[in-house]
Amino acid sequence: MANSYFTLAAPSRQSPRDRRARGAVDTRAAERIALSVHRDLAEIEADWRALDANTLNSLHQSFDWCAAWKSAHKSQLRIVRGTLGKQLLFLLPFEIEKGRFFRTARLIATEHSNLNTGLFAAELERVPRGELIRVLTEGIRRVLRSHADVVTFEKAPGVWRGLPHPLAALPGIANPNASFQLGLLGDMERTLAQLNAKRRRKKMRLSERRLAELGGYDYVVGRDPAEAHALLDTFFRQKAARLEAQGLPDVFDNSEIRAFFRLLIDRQSDGDRLLELNAIRLRGEHKGRIIAVTGLSRKGDHVICQFGSIDDTIAADSSPGELLFYRVIERLCGEGVTLFDFGIGDQPYKRSWCTIETPLRDITLPLTLRGNAAAGLHRAVVRAKRTIKANRTLYAFVQRGRRRVLQATAEPTDD
Repeated sequence: MANSYFTLAAPSRQSPRDRRARGAVDTRAAERIALSVHRDLAEIEADWRALDANTLNSLHQSFDWCAAWKSAHKSQLRIVRGTLGKQLLFLLPFEIEKGRFFRTARLIATEHSNLNTGLFAAELERVPRGELIRVLTEGIRRVLRSHADVVTFEKAPGVWRGLPHPLAALPGIANPNASFQLGLLGDMERTLAQLNAKRRRKKMRLSERRLAELGGYDYVVGRDPAEAHALLDTFFRQKAARLEAQGLPDVFDNSEIRAFFRLLIDRQSDGDRLLELNAIRLRGEHKGRIIAVTGLSRKGDHVICQFGSIDDTIAADSSPGELLFYRVIERLCGEGVTLFDFGIGDQPYKRSWCTIETPLRDITLPLTLRGNAAAGLHRAVVRAKRTIKANRTLYAFVQRGRRRVLQATAEPTDD
């Protein structure tokens, strides 16, 4: 149930005497933005799903996505709801993370999201920019300061699908990573024309020729839940092996995280796909062997690549990951998708496919005196990461250090 309430009155140019006189003859209040805080998803499901219908809102803040996360985690939720009269303006679904020194309110599942927009109504243009900034700062501070010390909006776009995002009104700093997208133009020929089409087709034919020498391959989509779960388990194994070989920690090696992705498969809704598994499966001598997997999410005409993996112990020279993306994009071109999103993180294969780079921002709002220190620390960490990633030599040094730490912690010790 709602446990906090705050009303932000629109600024008035009337004098105090005029306002008192008006109040004496007119009981109708000026329009106000009202905020309430809720702990139960089910309580505001109808409002949440209404905002899900706005295609500019990220799938990562959708009701089903967040419900799956909550089912897999013991999260303390604080969902901020904003209204103007009877008009629903926004929902900001936070979970509270209790650290050693600070309580942080983050959008649900931030750790495993590629794009965080919150949920805003299309009618938000009714609200002047100044009022929106006040309600997203002063208002949120008032209703959440008893629950958290600092609010963070991480990986938020300043501009999304060609339009300024409401959160862009808040001060923030650049996230160390951008996200990368490819516009799909209705068919593969027109889509590839944006890129080096000749080189892309040549690389695809070379991949197919090398796989033909092994007996060929099938491009498969896990439509059946059992097949989808099997492909997800294959991804977990492949990713773990590859990260171990690189001396990097496996962010998927967590029972709650794995349960979350399994729930996404089981919570499919009409039209949209929370998690769809795609793969390259060998024929012939290695019949049934999966050599590449990717997990996709779809909302409207926007598809996001959530993760991917390859088995580089066989047919690695066939570039199975590249082949899988080719087949995925080719299929989606004919299914009404207009934007294929490779997600956050700057990698060569993404730049080779993408024509759009979307800068992302991190926004921190201190709610308490302690939160001021937390916000400063967060900004310092983000700036340090950005500096390190911009310097290839320094980034390589840090990666080597991470590998040494991981190897040291993995070595057995004497009793």
